[in-house]
Amino acid sequence: MRIKWLENPKVDFMGRRRIAYMVSSVLVIIGLVSLLLRLTPLGAFVGIRQTWSIDFTGGRLVQVNVDATIDEVRSATLKMGIKAEIQNIGAAKEFLIKYKEEVEPDSLVRGLENTIGKPVRLDRAEHVGPKIGAELREKAIILTVVGLLVILFYIWLRFDILFGFAATLALFHDVIITWGLHSLLGFETDMTVIAALLTLIGYSINDSIVVADRVREYLGRFRLLGLSPEQLMNVFNDAINSTLSRTVITSFTTFVVVVSLLLFGGPVLFNFAFILTVGVLVGTYSSIFIVASFVLDWRLRGSKKAS
Repeated sequence: MRIKWLENPKVDFMGRRRIAYMVSSVLVIIGLVSLLLRLTPLGAFVGIRQTWSIDFTGGRLVQVNVDATIDEVRSATLKMGIKAEIQNIGAAKEFLIKYKEEVEPDSLVRGLENTIGKPVRLDRAEHVGPKIGAELREKAIILTVVGLLVILFYIWLRFDILFGFAATLALFHDVIITWGLHSLLGFETDMTVIAALLTLIGYSINDSIVVADRVREYLGRFRLLGLSPEQLMNVFNDAINSTLSRTVITSFTTFVVVVSLLLFGGPVLFNFAFILTVGVLVGTYSSIFIVASFVLDWRLRGSKKAS
């Protein structure tokens, strides 16, 4: 499927790469500062609340059975002063409640019964200690970084080290900006966020590989010719423009799906959908203005040294 008006748009992407560098630098700095303040003890010194969920910091996990809607259960916990993460699991009456407050499961059940006005059955109660939470947090970060490094190795073998480094740089760029915005808005980081970030890495690298493959194909046509800087920029622009129709179609269809999840998926899917919604936009942008721009500037630098 092709979009006629995108088949040969002749957009000068590379001529705007300096602006893109500045925009990316600002967004990455904001994202890094947000992550450092929200996800490390550093934020406590300036009075900023950390946004790790109980999956990583410790807390209580309670499973109850009550004839009520998830909104009624959420409203009841809020009235009790508990800011809980609530999921509807299995049958319609089964709810999983995660919270950090020092409230015993029996007290929670009594409070729900008093507020909702219906009997509540306690099916499971667990306590997640801070040590286990810290281990999960450490493993989640290591998993994300290892995934990025493995992708760098794959692209190095598939293309060359320059494209591999550029694609990996774009992945770090996408993760920092997307996760940083999520953290900046005060949303909690739980296991669904880590899953969404790993999904984003897969989506973003796919887009980067398509652009990198087309750039390599176009450069191969002129490998025996000495290209001037202007001609080299034109080759990169032509390669990117030739993939623009595919990029727009793929990104738009994915964007529609994740926005639908964001709007109608409810609180359980919100974090996952938010990361992917922002990530699709940032990932599409970075495949052009980070991967291709970095490789172009490196080649321009090399041609200047050679001359």
